[in-house]
Amino acid sequence: MGAAEQINPYQAQFDAWKAKSHELALTSAAQRIEKLRKLLKVILESREKILEAGHAELRLSPTDIDAQLLMVKGEAEFICKHLASWMAPQPIQGSLMTLGKASYVRYEPKGLVLHVSTWNAPIAEAFVVGFGAIAAGCPFVLKPSELAPHSAQVLHEIIGKVFAEDEFAVMIGGPEVSSDLLKLPFNHIFYIGGHAVGRIILRAAAEHFATVTLEMGGKNPVIVDQSADVEEAGRKIAWGRVANAGQVCLAPDYALVHDSIAKDFTRELGKSMTLMYNADGKGFQQSADVPRIVNRRHFDRIKGLLDDALAKGAKLEFGGETDADDLFISPTILSNVSEDMRIMQEEIFGPIICIVPFGARDQAIDTIRRRPKPLGSYIFAKNREAIDWFIARTSSGSLVVNHNLIQSGTNPYLPFGGVNHSGQGRLGGKYTFIECSNTRAVVEDQYPAGDPNIMFPPYSDKYKDMIAKMLAKEIKVPDAMINAINGIIKITGKIKGK
Repeated sequence: MGAAEQINPYQAQFDAWKAKSHELALTSAAQRIEKLRKLLKVILESREKILEAGHAELRLSPTDIDAQLLMVKGEAEFICKHLASWMAPQPIQGSLMTLGKASYVRYEPKGLVLHVSTWNAPIAEAFVVGFGAIAAGCPFVLKPSELAPHSAQVLHEIIGKVFAEDEFAVMIGGPEVSSDLLKLPFNHIFYIGGHAVGRIILRAAAEHFATVTLEMGGKNPVIVDQSADVEEAGRKIAWGRVANAGQVCLAPDYALVHDSIAKDFTRELGKSMTLMYNADGKGFQQSADVPRIVNRRHFDRIKGLLDDALAKGAKLEFGGETDADDLFISPTILSNVSEDMRIMQEEIFGPIICIVPFGARDQAIDTIRRRPKPLGSYIFAKNREAIDWFIARTSSGSLVVNHNLIQSGTNPYLPFGGVNHSGQGRLGGKYTFIECSNTRAVVEDQYPAGDPNIMFPPYSDKYKDMIAKMLAKEIKVPDAMINAINGIIKITGKIKGK
């Protein structure tokens, strides 16, 4: 059998998922909510195994992992509270052209959903997306990252306790598993990770016209205006940069700091890093709250960025310690960085931050615009005019003023995602549900308004004149009047028994 004729190793499972999709599409909100609650119960009961997996993979503290679980819990409870209203037909305002008709939107399941997940927050990333697929009534296939093997195994165990494999499957393995799955005609694909794989996902999706949700990070800027509270900015940005050892898609990557406060900010940033992660003076490597880099390849990449910057003239303001055997990189601050340094061209994804002073505001904006649009951006300022000025001249998937990292997993009413290079589509709460749904417009012809046959050929002079008049001037009919006319048509139709 030739390569082109080889059967996909997951074809039989795919056929089972597809067959199940028709059954799931007809499930009620109550049935889906029951599944979500059962799944959440098993997740929380598996906390100890989740803690062990997170520590084995990234040396995460229990508090860091509990934060993921809190995000998961909040997401599930939010969906359970609102799902019935999301699934109900959503009435749409009528128009002159739809008098006597009912217009509404139904969210129907897209079908089979695949999620190719990454390793830096494997529990939250799996279930925030998975909950949305369950809520939408779709079979869900999760391919967890092979770089988080302990979490992948825990995910497999959790899901196996709640779902049959034709409804929610966890496919464990390396890139070859993802490659085979991507050859199958899924209806929607989620991906959280880097740009190289993101391009592969898009190409694979194009073969089957699958819709895609991508979240891919980027070089997230933080602007520290001269009106900022320097101590506050230093404390919050120190936390945002070192959290998860910088392995967070939303972490601030470089700080654009007004040159009048650059020295003070750099000092406060280092001071805060010390107070948070080395208060006892035993060293950052001894801190239970400084995680490790995920593997040697990523360690070498980050170390390479640091070495390249220092070799090209960057100044080490703080930190800089590394230990390859322990996969440890200390919280680090660099200044005197330049555009030719790799660290200013690539996403760092590690606990290193670069300080870039600016004088005029336009300088900061020019620096940001030289790079693709980021997933997140941050502004620290007390001057309202400065805040509004920077907001209006920047673009990113999300933005936070006077804080960082707090826009994801904290408010399920907010959409989360990127723009262009940093992603497409949105996650969280109703947005994940919508990503997994076809927003289907429905119009029901109910009661005739005037002569129902006037629109059919041969066109009468009356109909032609009506169209011409509507084209000739702006149509100003308030929605309230349209609703009132529709009400009269409905009442009249019922009286006439039509």
